Amino acid sequence: MTNSSQPLPSFFSRISIAIGAFFRALSDADYAARLTRIDDAPQPAAAPVAPAPAPAPAPAPVTLRVATPDAALQLLSLFQREARLIDFTQENLSAYSDADIGAAARVVHEGCAKVLKEHFTIQPVRGEAEGSRIELPEGFDAAAVRLTGNVVGKAPFKGTLSHRGWRSAEVRLPKLAEAHDASILAPAEVEL
Repeated sequence: MTNSSQPLPSFFSRISIAIGAFFRALSDADYAARLTRIDDAPQPAAAPVAPAPAPAPAPAPVTLRVATPDAALQLLSLFQREARLIDFTQENLSAYSDADIGAAARVVHEGCAKVLKEHFTIQPVRGEAEGSRIELPEGFDAAAVRLTGNVVGKAPFKGTLSHRGWRSAEVRLPKLAEAHDASILAPAEVEL
C-alpha cells in the first residue's frame, strides 16, 4: 500500500531494493517470512466494481527452514567481482547524470548476466509467450504461478500471461574452502 503523498521509487532505486531484499531473504528466514506475508496481504481495490471475492481456503501451515548465509554471500561476492554490484548500489547516484548512470547500469547488467550464465541454468516457468491467453487447471502449482488482477472463484482460471517467471534448473557455485570467510565480499585494495 503506497501513501499518495510519497513519491514512488525510481527504476534504479527499485533495482537496489529488489537486490537487497533478494539477498536478505536468502540469509534471513524471518525476513523472508515477512516478505511472504506482505506479498500475500490483500491489496486495496482502486474502486469497488465487482462483488467481493470468495474467501480463499486457509493455507497449509508453512515450515520454515534456516537458510545458511554462505551461499548468498558467495553469490553476492561473485556479483561484486564481475559486475561491481555492491559498489553500484552503495554509490550515491544523485550527483550523476542519467547517461552516466545508464552507462554504469550497462556494466552491472553485463557482469550480472555473466555470473548468472556461469553459475545457474535459468529457465522460464511457463513456455508460452508473454501476452498469450492461458488456462490454469484446478491444482495448478500456486508456488510457480501467481494470480493477479480480479481473482474470484476457483480454478480453472483463464488469463493473460504477463510474465513467464523464472526457475533455476541447476546451480553451479564454486566450493568454498573450510577456512574461507564468506562475509568478506570484496577485499579492501591497497595500492603500493
